[in-house]
Amino acid sequence: MNKSLIWFSFLLVCAVACNPVKTEEHGHSHDGDHHHSHYPQHDSVLSHKLILPSKVPDRIIANLTATPSTSIGINWRTDQQITEGFVEVALDTDGPEFLFNIIKKVKAETEVFENQHENEPLVKASYHSAVIDGLEPGKTYVYRVGATDKQELWSEWFQFTTASDKKGEEFSFIYFGDAQNQVKSMWSRVIRNSYKQFPQVDFMLHAGDLINSRQSNLEWGEWFYAGDFIHATVPSIMTPGNHEYRDEVLTPLWRPQFTLPQNGPLEELLETCFVVDYQDLKVISIDALSYDDKPHSRKAQTVWLDSILANNDKKWTAITLHYPIFSTKENRDNKNVREGLKPLIDKYKVDIVLTGHDHTYARGQVSNDPTGATSVSDAGTIYAVSVSGPKMYDSMDAEWMERRGEYTQLFQIITIKDDVLTYQAFTPIGTLYDAFDLVKSNGKKKLVNKIPKTAQRFKSDFVKK
Repeated sequence: MNKSLIWFSFLLVCAVACNPVKTEEHGHSHDGDHHHSHYPQHDSVLSHKLILPSKVPDRIIANLTATPSTSIGINWRTDQQITEGFVEVALDTDGPEFLFNIIKKVKAETEVFENQHENEPLVKASYHSAVIDGLEPGKTYVYRVGATDKQELWSEWFQFTTASDKKGEEFSFIYFGDAQNQVKSMWSRVIRNSYKQFPQVDFMLHAGDLINSRQSNLEWGEWFYAGDFIHATVPSIMTPGNHEYRDEVLTPLWRPQFTLPQNGPLEELLETCFVVDYQDLKVISIDALSYDDKPHSRKAQTVWLDSILANNDKKWTAITLHYPIFSTKENRDNKNVREGLKPLIDKYKVDIVLTGHDHTYARGQVSNDPTGATSVSDAGTIYAVSVSGPKMYDSMDAEWMERRGEYTQLFQIITIKDDVLTYQAFTPIGTLYDAFDLVKSNGKKKLVNKIPKTAQRFKSDFVKK
């Protein structure tokens, strides 16, 4: 190689080394630990994504209406910069062609709302709710929620299926006891695994105490986070528990967050005491705390329930309320609830009562006969107490219980097809804990227990005193 060329190359390398190319500065130094935030307005709010709204819809949830074969309720939240909201809905298709078909646009009712819970930040939000009606029974639809022409401010498209209008057709729902505590951390695995095991489930039923502190935006944020798209896809109904109340006042977040039937006996019980007809099943929600604490509410709900049951034309009937008719925890006795409701439950032979509150599991039948005589060939009402969150109590044994458990998170899948109601209770890892069939024939009910051979679980097996 030419010596002059080698010498020139050496000089060029030295020049570059002594005069490095300048790069565009990033605006701040990276010396030391990189602990500062790009969003300083949220630095003091560790869970700001769960608590604070934005222009983009969050906390999207579908609810059953009183007529679930032809309508559905949809709710969501944004920040207050969004002053109106819309739902777009269309019949689902195999491909994206639904975008070119008729898309129905429904304007939501928008409520500007703000609240602050203890040490949490003040939350200013717009809550949007809409009822989509005029739907066809047994059809799958897609919907999304949003407000403006900017696609970035709309949700994704969700799917839901309306109830069938054909008698005897199979459907199923998931029943959850209290979620209440450590909802993001510990309840998430319950609702997510329930959906993993039963993705075709038709609706979900929550028996109260969804969260622990009724006004906590963090806890409600965790509840919506835990269920995520499941809340928006599988319609829910929920009955309030004592933790949705404080000093006999319902959380002000209940009605903005949910759209539930408004067919109860009193204005103060709108969306807490209601009835839904889902195919062959009548589901009745009793507002347990109001019933227990307020004599005028107790009277109104009792008279209303008597009327609903007297005019019931459905093959199957379920009542849900937070307080158990028969408590499983020692030193608890919901006397007002039991003395007010059990005579009607017996009179009309309600099939099943789904409750929570006691943070244990128990399931059994209680005779509808005034003598108390029980018969497997003519079963009485089935009573269930369950818990889905991690908060656990000790329980007491009782004669009515056919399966009992402690220290166990559970969800229950209930399937109804014509004359058979099938009930299964599962743990979060899919272990079957309890099961039975109720079979109706010639005006009688036969109870067929299918209890697994696995041992009953008790807290003393896991937590030593």
